Amino acid sequence: MDGGSGDMTLALDLDALKELAYPDSVFTDARQWSEYVGVISEQPTYVVTNFTRKHRIRQDFFSGPRGREESLENVREQFDTDRYVFVGSGEADADLAEATGWEFLPVTDASEAADWELGEPQAPDETAASDDDDGAEEREDWP
Repeated sequence: MDGGSGDMTLALDLDALKELAYPDSVFTDARQWSEYVGVISEQPTYVVTNFTRKHRIRQDFFSGPRGREESLENVREQFDTDRYVFVGSGEADADLAEATGWEFLPVTDASEAADWELGEPQAPDETAASDDDDGAEEREDWP
């Protein structure tokens, strides 16, 4: 996906992110052409946190206890970039993007443009951890 200059904030709706087979790769790819990348959801914070930890996603922002509209407005105020793109699915997401001054990109269009695979989310490949003699799992998201 061509994000332009890289001076972009990209927000993905959690439900849209769950439509992608490899969410960790989505964030890795998006970081190549986005300044900030995060997840927005109406779900409680622990739901977003559990999903992002399971898929080893490092996000720059998340909605927390706020609703999606307030979250998008706050992110726009906190992160100064040329573009603000919201990846979602459905008419409600398109309306939300318009109401908050974000560009809307349907997850199906984003997946096609960025060559992201649609499907049931898969956990990151952990074969490297299974190759260790001691069996200890190495995690990059922990100190």
